Parts: sequence; structure tokens; C-alpha cells
Amino acid sequence: MLDELQLFVVAVEEGSLTSAAGRMGLTVATASRRISALEDHLGCRLLHRSPRGLSMTREGQAYFDECAEYVRSLHHRLENLNSTLHSLSGPFRVLAPTNFAVGPMDEFWARFVTRYPDIELSVEVSNEFVDLRHAQADLAIRIGPMPDSSLIQKRLGHVPTLLVAGSGAFGVRRAPQTLDELRAYPTVASRMISDWELMSTGGERASLREKHKYVANDLSVVTRLVKSGVGIALLPLSHVAGDLASGELVRVLPQWSGQRREVHLIWHYRRALSVRAKVFIAMLEEFLATRPWFESQL
Repeated sequence: MLDELQLFVVAVEEGSLTSAAGRMGLTVATASRRISALEDHLGCRLLHRSPRGLSMTREGQAYFDECAEYVRSLHHRLENLNSTLHSLSGPFRVLAPTNFAVGPMDEFWARFVTRYPDIELSVEVSNEFVDLRHAQADLAIRIGPMPDSSLIQKRLGHVPTLLVAGSGAFGVRRAPQTLDELRAYPTVASRMISDWELMSTGGERASLREKHKYVANDLSVVTRLVKSGVGIALLPLSHVAGDLASGELVRVLPQWSGQRREVHLIWHYRRALSVRAKVFIAMLEEFLATRPWFESQL
């Protein structure tokens, strides 16, 4: 009905159905059918048609006075929205967990702003939950299990977690060879991975829910403590890949790994994705697929 109302307003402004049809990219026959359909829907005649042009009926004048400004305003807003959604310039706001955005994603942010210099990227990082609506963000990167939600969720893949210790942690004491021996060692945990759900390469499962000796809400703090040799931690591969490669950290019980850290993108189901959001998603998927610490969604 909005298209028909717009056609009616344009026809009045032009004073001619032929001119209105041309302005809206319609044939005259189609324009005439749409005006007739609008009149049938409203139950009254809106326009008098004559060889001299169009004139409004009394009912047509009432509808025009009531609707014209609204239709013009809506059309203008839709044009602006269309321009905004399809532009690779302008603001784009994303939320991300600090422990993923800082470190593992450093290279991605630099690549993104280099490839799309006209996108005004705003990244809000926090290890606490930040509401997508309250933050007025376009997208959010979420790590871990996702609750049922009215938001659209796109699973990207997961990050494995591994048991690790500092390279000098076992200078005197032997490294644990079994889970029972592991329970006898001091452990360091992040609050987001405090319950350790382990799986062996043979498919065996085990849980370690003992009280940890050291706990922090930031993975960087946990990693520093582990490097100092005070205990064993279960950490995401994204956070320790470099330290394992350099030898600062070593794997403990390498036949066991921890729970997967699922990575999702979420956005409002009522909000159309802008082209800026679409290129961000595509580039993020491309980036993660090349990371040795990430296993992409197939």
C-alpha cells in the first residue's frame, strides 16, 4: 500500500498519471491499475481523470493532506537508509571480548582498516558481557556457549584449549603423567574457563572441578603466572600458540585437551546488515581460516 500511496502523491504533484508513471519507472497501465487498487482498498475515489489531467476528489484531497508529508518523509528516510546500508564508508561498531580482540586479533584489525579505509571502525572490548542493543553496536563477537536468544547467531568455529605449564616448572618435580597426578599440582585458572572438561585423543572424558590455587579474570594474567612456574593452566590455543612455539610454555598431558571455545557473531534480527557488516564478516572468516589456532566451521 505504501507504493500505491507514493504513486498517488506523485500523481497529484505531477498533475498527470503519465508523468507520475515515468517518474516512478512504471507503465501508464500499471500506474492506472495501482491507483484503482488503492481506491478499492480505501473504498473511495481519489482522482478525477480527464483529458485535461487529474484533479482530486474531496476524499482524495483529505488523503493527500493527511498522507503526503508522511509519504515524502518516509521515502526520503528509505533512500537515506538504502544509501547507508550500501555504502563502504561510514560508522561501524563491533563488540569483542578483550582476551580475543587483543592479541589473537591484532593483525585482523590492522588488515581491516587498511583494506577499508573509509569505514569508521569502532571496537569496544571487554571481558564482561556488553548488551548489543545498549551499546548500539552493529555486531558482536561472542566466545563460549551461546544461550537461546532473539539475536541472529552465526557460528564461525572454535578455538581448542590445552593444558600448559611454564618451561621451567618441572625442574625438580616430574611433570604429571596422569590426570590423578595432575590433581596433585597447583593450578591457575581464568574465570571463563574455571571448570575443566577434558577429552583424550582416544575419546575418554574427564572433569576437573577442584578449587584452583590461583584465579584471574584475564587470560594474560593467567599466562604470566603460568610462565613464572607457579602452576598448570587450561588456556585457549589462540592465547598460547606463540609461547608454545618459542618454548616459554610446554604442553602438559598432550593426549588431553579441554573444552572448545566456540566463536560466534551475533546481530539484531530486525536490523538489516549493512555492506560494512557483510565485508567485516567475510574478512573475519577469511582471517580465522588461516589461523593455526582456529578450527573453522565447515
